Amino acid sequence: MREDGKVDYVELPGGDLPGTKTFYAQAFGWRFTDYGPDYAAFAEGLDGGFQSSAEAGAVNKPLVILYARDLEAMEARVRAAGGVISQPIFSFPGGRRFHFTDPAGNELAVWSEG
Repeated sequence: MREDGKVDYVELPGGDLPGTKTFYAQAFGWRFTDYGPDYAAFAEGLDGGFQSSAEAGAVNKPLVILYARDLEAMEARVRAAGGVISQPIFSFPGGRRFHFTDPAGNELAVWSEG
């Protein structure tokens, strides 16, 4: 069950996505669900995905994604605690999310269904 403020997903740079998928499949037996040519999701202990560098806005370092039942309320909490919103709430296939940086400069995201 998903919980507010808990790590829920991680996105990683995919680079050459077919090569990345082949590596993880051969080395660890991972399986993938493709969401178009530039994104492959995995569910291997912690859910996550690889994003091809060809996709606009592709991650260039790991991105930890937290969960929130009420995205707007969580964004307000992040701001009140001193977080800086780096990408305001936007929609993506499967839900909505926003990105923020913490006081140490780490970028994270928070997502919610619908």
